[in-house]
Amino acid sequence: MGRRSRGARWLLYGLLVFVSILMLFPFLWLVSSSLKSQLDIFNYPPEWIPDPIVWQNYVDALTFRPFGIYLRNSLAIATLNVIAVVLTSSFCAYGFARIRFKGRDLWFSIVIATLLLPNIVTLVPQFIIFTRLGWINTILPLTVPLFFGGGAFNIFLLRQFFRTIPEELADAARIDGCTEFGIYWRIMLPLSRPALITVGIFTFLASWNDLIGPLVYLRSPDTFTVAIGLAQFRGAMTTRWDLQMAAATVMILPVVILFFFAQRYFIKGIVMTGLKG
Repeated sequence: MGRRSRGARWLLYGLLVFVSILMLFPFLWLVSSSLKSQLDIFNYPPEWIPDPIVWQNYVDALTFRPFGIYLRNSLAIATLNVIAVVLTSSFCAYGFARIRFKGRDLWFSIVIATLLLPNIVTLVPQFIIFTRLGWINTILPLTVPLFFGGGAFNIFLLRQFFRTIPEELADAARIDGCTEFGIYWRIMLPLSRPALITVGIFTFLASWNDLIGPLVYLRSPDTFTVAIGLAQFRGAMTTRWDLQMAAATVMILPVVILFFFAQRYFIKGIVMTGLKG
């Protein structure tokens, strides 16, 4: 039985390694192609290690468009959105998870039902509202709405995590005179770090990769984000695959670095979210 168990474990590890290589294949090819000349990209059989390595691709790609400005704008929007979503969605989730009030389950069902509404349906009404507010060509339409609830999915995720925390901790805090906000801020948030980091990662990825929002609300090049910059770069450099690969590699690096350092909390947050209904 021990040998079978050990053999099954090694088989599982081998399968996971194989799947991981398959998942990494596009990224490795992206990085490899970004360091090749235009002609070497289409060599057959393909060469994984560039010879020679063309570092000039990165210089040419990043100087053709002001990617520094695009990167700054995307980081500003993503950072504000992460702060907004983590704070407001956790606050709402705590109310649905631990505070008993009339119609709580009904209101939570309504919140979850909003997930069935596609974002594209509300795009025109939101555009009219933000136009009348004078927010067009600013980052306000891309950030301010997230300070009001943080999204139904994030509320659901954090509510499920809060329900895994023993109620006895909150009861002990109430006996000591702690308010509900104090319980939320001093007990629930510190214990919910994995779930909060998971929500932060999801929010950062959504903000970083968002193209529709910036395309609708932003007008001047000084306010453009990475997504718009890459779309314009691809349109201008339709035949320069080497430069496109270099620009894409630089723009995907923040996402890779974020996930690399936060993957432990990300996995833990996903696993523990569904432990209690």
